[in-house]
Amino acid sequence: MNTTMKAGAQRARGERGFVLIGVLVVMGALAGAHLLMMRGSVPRPAASDFGFGPRTSGAGLYTATLIPTEPLRTRKLQSVHVAIADTHGQPISNARIAIDGGMPQHGHGLPTRPQVTKSIGGGVYEIDGVRFNMGGWWEFKLSVTTDAGTDLITFNLNL
Repeated sequence: MNTTMKAGAQRARGERGFVLIGVLVVMGALAGAHLLMMRGSVPRPAASDFGFGPRTSGAGLYTATLIPTEPLRTRKLQSVHVAIADTHGQPISNARIAIDGGMPQHGHGLPTRPQVTKSIGGGVYEIDGVRFNMGGWWEFKLSVTTDAGTDLITFNLNL
């Protein structure tokens, strides 16, 4: 009986050792993946490509300027206004705008799903639900659609 109990205790210690080794291997793999992400395989744009604009869309259909309602900060839910104009500088009042973005060097998107909540008039729209969960380089992307077509505008922001 004593031998059976000793064998059972040794087996339990051995199983705990395997579990511990497994946990350490998983933690090491996660740490390695995090370090690879932080290396920043995506090149940072030139300093002139940062800011609130005006920015021209990829195909040149639109120009947009971000107008923060207060200074943009991390870890705070906030609103941003955006002014949209056509190629002639005329405000666009009937645009449909989808918002996307994230941190290219970290490989993650925005932590919220910002939405246009209203048209203020004169080509200015209010975007609610904007949140940046950490400091660093963020892309804030607007997909603008009108009768002229759909085009993408990217704002590079350093928070």
